[in-house]
Parts: sequence; C-alpha cells; structure tokens
Amino acid sequence: MRTIAILNQKGGVGKTTSVANIAAGLAVKGKKVLVVDLDPQGHLTIHLGVNPATLETSAYHVLTQSMPVAEAVVEVRENLYLLGANIDLVGAESELVDTIGREIVLREAVALVENDYDYMIIDCPPSLGLLSLNALASVKEIFIPLQPHFLALQGLGKLLETVALVNKRINPELKVAGILFCMYDARTSLSSEVKNDIEQFLAGSRDRDCPWRNAQLVPIHIRRNVKLAEAPSYGKTIFEYEPDCNGAVDYAEICDYIIDPAAALAKSSFAGSANNAE
Repeated sequence: MRTIAILNQKGGVGKTTSVANIAAGLAVKGKKVLVVDLDPQGHLTIHLGVNPATLETSAYHVLTQSMPVAEAVVEVRENLYLLGANIDLVGAESELVDTIGREIVLREAVALVENDYDYMIIDCPPSLGLLSLNALASVKEIFIPLQPHFLALQGLGKLLETVALVNKRINPELKVAGILFCMYDARTSLSSEVKNDIEQFLAGSRDRDCPWRNAQLVPIHIRRNVKLAEAPSYGKTIFEYEPDCNGAVDYAEICDYIIDPAAALAKSSFAGSANNAE
C-alpha cells in the first residue's frame, strides 16, 4: 500500500479538495483507495457525501478505542473507502496524551490493512499537533498543497521543520514527494514568481540531507475553477459534479502523475495546459 499525507498547516489551500478528488480519481482508475479524515471539522467526510453527525464509527474510535480500521471504514464509492471524522476527534489529542507511543497509534492500526488497499491518503488537520504527527508517522510520502501567494512561502519553512523532526525521531522513511499548486492562475506575475522561488528552493536542497531533497514541484497545477468549490456542497467529487471542467481535467492528470510520473508527462495532454491561461 502506497501511503500519502496531504499536509499544510494553513487552511484554505485546497488540501481537502485535493484529497477527495485525487482519491476519487485513483478509484475511478481501478485503484483501491483508503482515505483518512483526521480533521475534526470533517470536511473530507462531507465532501464525499457522508454526514459526520451520523457516523457510528470514525477515526476517533480507531485512535482512542483501538477499533480495527477494517471495522471503522465505510465504502463511499466503488474502490473508495473512508475512515471519516467528526467533532469527536477534537478530544482525541487530550485522550491520547498519556498513551505510550501516542504518535504511532494510527500507524499501528493501518498496518493491519496494508495489504487491503493500493493507496492510503490522509487529509491532515490545519495544525501541527498530535493528529498530524499520527498522520506523518503513518505515511512515506507527503504532498504539500500551496496557493501561489507570498505568504505560502512563509509557512512552508515551519512545515518543513516539522517534517524534518518527524523524519528524525519517529519515521525515518518520511519524505516530501511533491509540492502541488492549487488555485493557480498563470496569467498573474505573482504565480510565476512564487513558482520560480519554489523551484529554486527545491534545487538548492538536492545536495542536502533532508526529507525534501528529492521533492518535485508537481508539473500539473490545479487551475482556479469555481466548480471545485461548488462540488463539496453536493457531496460529490469533481468527476461526478462537472467531469469536463478544468478542475476535473487537472485532477485526472494529477492522478496519472502519481501513478506513473514518467508516463504521465509523456502524454501530449501535459504540454502545459494546466500551467497556462484558463
């Protein structure tokens, strides 16, 4: 099972949107996917059409009551399984505070189902607390969604410090696989400037012993698209809500890239459509 966390401590950057649509896209392509909602707001759960208030089993039960993942998940689409979240998850951090190995509770739980899925994708909360630490201890790859804004660069440093600490003390296999631009508009000079800054930063990390030394700026950028913002209110993925819009095209290409970067980039459709004007 390939394990991925979508992480950014800043809210509103497209994190949950990316988890929902990447997971759905992989499922459509025949991959069996487990998605884990670790945000007490339950936005991923809502996005996939499940009311958090009606959840009888959730990530909270797995983390605090040792419920097996296999018993806690619900099948929300063909090939797509959700370990959901609701407001109960707020109490998980305080309930785990005296638990030995509290940072690896989730890792031990998902280890029991690692042969049942092709992918596990975790939607991390917009903070760097115990829930996020559990996520980072459970995966080998991180994708960081960013808006191409100046302030996004300021938060990236703090985020990478946390990743380096987890890599050193808890999970030596943890690596930053990619940085994904969301709400990208190639027509603005700021987008190009931030893109260049990220590329220079990553290039300067190649010779460093750090978890992001091999990270890539994902060459497909998620264009601004109002349909992506509308889809969650209907409990639908972008492929169900508006399958021909830019958002659906971009996330489908992201899924191809995750499965096989070299093959995806060889396709003619990657001639820059997602990086150019809408």
